[in-house]
Amino acid sequence: MSAWLRDDPRLTPDVAPDVTSGAADVTDEERRTDIFALLRDEGRHQVAQVTAPGASWLASAATHPRSMLALWETTPAAPAVLPCGTAFDVVNVPAIFGRQMLDRLWSEGPGSGPVAVHRGRMMLFTAPGTAQRLPSLLDWEEWGDCVPPLMCHGTGDAVTIPALSRGPAASGPRWLVAPDTRHPWLPGPEVVLWACVRAAREVSAPSVRISIFPRGDQDAKVYDVSRRR
Repeated sequence: MSAWLRDDPRLTPDVAPDVTSGAADVTDEERRTDIFALLRDEGRHQVAQVTAPGASWLASAATHPRSMLALWETTPAAPAVLPCGTAFDVVNVPAIFGRQMLDRLWSEGPGSGPVAVHRGRMMLFTAPGTAQRLPSLLDWEEWGDCVPPLMCHGTGDAVTIPALSRGPAASGPRWLVAPDTRHPWLPGPEVVLWACVRAAREVSAPSVRISIFPRGDQDAKVYDVSRRR
């Protein structure tokens, strides 16, 4: 995603943004390059690429969203730490089981919200409150014992999110399904529970098939983000 490279002259602002007193005056604002506009123009339909509205949504989780956006304008290749519980919760699962959950969500369910991977784990961004309710739902569900240990991050927790941009040799967290809208749909605890149970049943009894959609929807392309709109 070349538009985010720091040595790209198009991304060098003439005036640093004022994050304490508001936007710069109109003249300065006209001179300053809008790198989020560049992001909107490049690869907007790629599911693994953060869009400008998606970046705004992520920033809304921060204590000071404008400061977070200003930081990303200067260092878009750096990961960030954001608190959970307001814009999103995060359900952190082992990567293999998480991939099974994600496949079920996209092939037979309503799709997913943003998803990141890091250090052999998959981070599913979910609706606020999911981290509090999901463990008790799993305890009640008979298939809960077949689900590997999950880490649920909610109010009072913070997570490291991938950089908005990463070079070809970059390491660290990366987006698998990147934020692409200002108000993304996020699965709640019931949907995540369904995905966990579906993945567990897939391992324990591959012949058992359940779906929360009619048969007509089962040909949908996996990770086709248009399905969740």
